Amino acid sequence: MIKRLIERPVAVTMTLIAVLVLGFVSIGMLPVSLMPDIQIPQITVRVVDDNASARELDATIVKPLKNQLMQVSHLRDITTEARNGTGTIFMQFDPGSDINYLFIETNEKIDRAMSSLPRDMERPKVVKASATDIPAFFINMSLTDEDDDGVVASSRELFPVSPKFMELSRFAGQVIAKRIEQIPQVAMVDVSGLSYPELLIVPDRKKLESLGISEQTLENALQRNNIKLGNLTIREGEYQYDIRFESDILSKKDIENVYLNIHDRLYQFKDLATVIEHPQRRQGMVRSDSHNAVSMAVIKQSDAQMSDLRAEINGLMQHFRNEYPHVQFTVTRDQTQLLEYSIGNLRNDIIVGALLACLIIFLFMQDFRTPVLVTITIPLALIVSLLFFHLLGITINIVSLSGLVLGIGMMVDNSIVVIDNISQHWDRGEPLKEAVPAATNEVFGPMLSSVLTTCSVFVPLIFLSGIAGSLFYDQAMAVAIGLFSSLMVSVLVIPVYYYLFYRKSPFRPTNRYLEKLAVVDFRGGYERILKWFFRHQRFVWISFIAVFPALWFVYTEIDKEKLPPLTQDDMLMSIDWNSRISPEDNDRRTDALMSEVADLAAQRTAMTGIQQFILSHTRELSASEALVYVRAKSPDHLPQIKERLEKRLKEQYPDAMFHFEMAGNIFDMIFSETEPPLVARLKPTNGRAPDPDKLNALLGELSRALPDIYIEPAVWQEHVLFVVKPRVMALYGIDYNTVFSALKKATNQNRLFTINEGTFSIPVVSGNRSQLSADILETKVTNGAGVDIPLSMLVGETRSRDLKNIISGTEGDFYPVNVDASDRQIPQLMSTIRAVVQQNDDFDVGFSGSYFSNRTMIGELIVVLTVAFLLLFFILAAQFESLVQPLIILSEILVDIFGALLILWLLGASINLMSLIGLVVMCGVVINDSILKVDTINKLRKNGYSLIRAIMEGGSRRIKPIVMTSLTTILAVLPFLYRGDMGSDLQYPLSLTLISGMIVGTVVSVFYVPVFYYTIYKSKKKR
Repeated sequence: MIKRLIERPVAVTMTLIAVLVLGFVSIGMLPVSLMPDIQIPQITVRVVDDNASARELDATIVKPLKNQLMQVSHLRDITTEARNGTGTIFMQFDPGSDINYLFIETNEKIDRAMSSLPRDMERPKVVKASATDIPAFFINMSLTDEDDDGVVASSRELFPVSPKFMELSRFAGQVIAKRIEQIPQVAMVDVSGLSYPELLIVPDRKKLESLGISEQTLENALQRNNIKLGNLTIREGEYQYDIRFESDILSKKDIENVYLNIHDRLYQFKDLATVIEHPQRRQGMVRSDSHNAVSMAVIKQSDAQMSDLRAEINGLMQHFRNEYPHVQFTVTRDQTQLLEYSIGNLRNDIIVGALLACLIIFLFMQDFRTPVLVTITIPLALIVSLLFFHLLGITINIVSLSGLVLGIGMMVDNSIVVIDNISQHWDRGEPLKEAVPAATNEVFGPMLSSVLTTCSVFVPLIFLSGIAGSLFYDQAMAVAIGLFSSLMVSVLVIPVYYYLFYRKSPFRPTNRYLEKLAVVDFRGGYERILKWFFRHQRFVWISFIAVFPALWFVYTEIDKEKLPPLTQDDMLMSIDWNSRISPEDNDRRTDALMSEVADLAAQRTAMTGIQQFILSHTRELSASEALVYVRAKSPDHLPQIKERLEKRLKEQYPDAMFHFEMAGNIFDMIFSETEPPLVARLKPTNGRAPDPDKLNALLGELSRALPDIYIEPAVWQEHVLFVVKPRVMALYGIDYNTVFSALKKATNQNRLFTINEGTFSIPVVSGNRSQLSADILETKVTNGAGVDIPLSMLVGETRSRDLKNIISGTEGDFYPVNVDASDRQIPQLMSTIRAVVQQNDDFDVGFSGSYFSNRTMIGELIVVLTVAFLLLFFILAAQFESLVQPLIILSEILVDIFGALLILWLLGASINLMSLIGLVVMCGVVINDSILKVDTINKLRKNGYSLIRAIMEGGSRRIKPIVMTSLTTILAVLPFLYRGDMGSDLQYPLSLTLISGMIVGTVVSVFYVPVFYYTIYKSKKKR
């Protein structure tokens, strides 16, 4: 076939152009995303019961639901958390499970359990994790000229924000959010931090007492005047008319003008009560760089392109800034920026790597035309690869792009081998027309075997569970597609153009300038070094045997983690103040804390208290919790920010609980660790929820036993419990409903009705100006005899303390103690914790955390790698028709792995998923050189060469292509050694491993394999 193709260059060119056109069209249609489209095997069930405490909610709702949901198929782990008013059940399933089916099954289990739950509760909400859960942007709106001191000074309680911010809230919800939602790529805008108005009615008790009426009279008057009668229809001859009555209350003025007939005298409502329009009491706040703000989370459509959304948002933000100069628009947590930066850097690395590989080829080939043939292999193979990406539904993301980067070095390998073999045949005197097809056919078998061996290493790896399988699939497919594309180009295109370029030349030309650069005599130098190795065969075998204990030592000493550390310039900080503070105090503390890092932070967003978001992209906060986003001016400033915040919190608020985490993005959602390295699960021996006092004593013992480890304090909550006095109530003739109604009025929660105004409603409440505990108990209720009795006589006040969160798992209730430590410390820490808990009769301890999951993943990978090596052995045995020669080739892999791990250990890197991928790639690539060498030696022996001469001649013929292919592979991934973004950080350990392994592997392939081959076949020859 090759002989026919070289005679038809026009047909080959036209076919190639057609494929390139299809490739370019496919490139334009390929979706671009940060990570692969992976189903996230997580489902969250949320329960709401505003009137239940954490313990009540856990006992009556959460635990019965958990017992039902534990029967859902493919469930890997289930954890529940109950707090006042809300409960969460977090379910994690086996990776690869059909999350849509599991979502349906979970809902069915909940429907089945509803009959055993309280009748008046709202049905639990079931949410499956999705990539679209994470907003593409957060947009903060704040006023450039807001003056917090300008609020009404007479009552901070009633007027916590300025009228300007009230207008901003209405403007954000009714105008800006709607404008953003009109963008085609936007699914919705989720808003928090809004401040809505409220109408508060404060009765004049002295006037009411003088008139002999109660507050109920005022409420009844409002209810009578707020009636919606609907439409009536009347007929007049042939015509029909609709009659509408407008008798509902629509404003503060309408309430004030309501008339009451009291003792045959007319009064207006404003004569008997004061109507105050003020901001509703905020349960949570948002601040952007210390300014009151409204935060809008922009959720993109699932099929929208991030780049298109970014362009639309940028244009709209610029328009808003020009149109509304008094409003500050700040875009934060921009996912598109992360995507653009990571993908852009990967593309640059591809170009740099390709140029470096081409430079090596020019220097080695000593000719300008031959390197051009090799150079065009890279764009051709890339375009064909992207065409297959489109056909197989693979997206362009940082994982698949890194696979293409790995493939670049291997893409040129096949072309180098083909061109070098054609050149050798031509140099030995064969006519060019016969040398081209003969040389191509000669190396096609070994090249196909090399590609298959490389791919066979990846095939078992895509069956790994969890993150490993997800990462390996896209990367393995990208490498496999790149290799087969390169093989097609090398066999079908390169020979045609090689013959086209040189068919008029009687012999292979060289360039005299490039010849001068070739200062290294590869053949002579190689033979001299190889002879030294043959003279010192004992050194070769001793060094080979010494690798085994050295490999075990390095493996035990090197750190192990799931993912490499990533460069960050932003973070999230969660704070639980662990004290009974109001949302206003929470806001004040958080703002003061963030002011400590104002000089190092480019942007700060603080969310304190209960937020108004509808979706679950931001975790639920209580009144005493805060979630802070900080973006540093540079990645170097981020550790300083963490250090300052941690120091300030430990000094001023030692009881506060806090932790830092990566700012949410799709990479974190899929791949980040949700658990600390070690979690000690303290389980009560009586099977009940942990007792607060006993738990506190045990935590103190743990802190004393582990002075160098930060043990988070237990998170408590204090309840104010009003206990009614039935005997006193019966004495004064007062029922429970009267007391409950009085408490609602005293706390401004006695809602009479709402006034609808556009997209929001204004509640009308009856109450008091103050909400202090002492004032509440001084509120008076009137009995049937008209006697006013203070609540303090009818209700007693007590206080109690309990855990804020009740956490449960498959083993029952437990209290998690999070321990942040290195892998080396964890075994000793576990022993110490176990010893302390064993001395306590009230608790048992179990352990979980990323320390165990990382080791499970590495253990899985070792098993799968063993299977991959067996596949390599089978393929090589089939090619060489020998059981010994595959062992010679595979023996070098142990030495290569040792060399790669040694370099990682010396440079302070760890064994992680990406370095393991590098080891896999290295194992598949590095043996290609040995395959070609052994195949050449076998052919020379068949042609009559002696054993030692065949080894020397085969090595001399293959030394140049082996060095070239190794250098091109190394230089193709060399740009990844520069870190600074997520894509490069992920690829750094992979590149370091691959480069280290390729350097060691090239030495082993060139010098050790010939010695192994000689030792084995020399003994056979003697027999």
